[in-house]
Amino acid sequence: MSFWTMLTIQIVATAGVVLMTLWAFWRLVVRPYLDQKVASLIEAGQAIEPAVSRGVKKGVAESLRELPETAWDGTVKESTRQFLKFGSGLFENGLSSFLGSAADLERSRRDARTPGESTGSS
Repeated sequence: MSFWTMLTIQIVATAGVVLMTLWAFWRLVVRPYLDQKVASLIEAGQAIEPAVSRGVKKGVAESLRELPETAWDGTVKESTRQFLKFGSGLFENGLSSFLGSAADLERSRRDARTPGESTGSS
């Protein structure tokens, strides 16, 4: 055999043995370990959602129970008072509560005239 033929056979044999060793290590060691870890992650992921839901429901229920009733009454009364005040102003004054009254409109017209404008008397 020539030197180049023997060198080629040696390279192919070495590459084959290295690839077989790497494949065996992947197949027998790494892949079962990764499968086990993925299974445990899937199991943990499925257990998280119900636990979070229970925790949120429990937390909301406890916080609502801990609130004094006067806090609910005060909040509702204050917002109702503001709403009624806005509604009564709108009902009594109509759009003038937003746009201004007739006196405000006349005043703005008067102020819009230039100061040097004559009133008709000379």
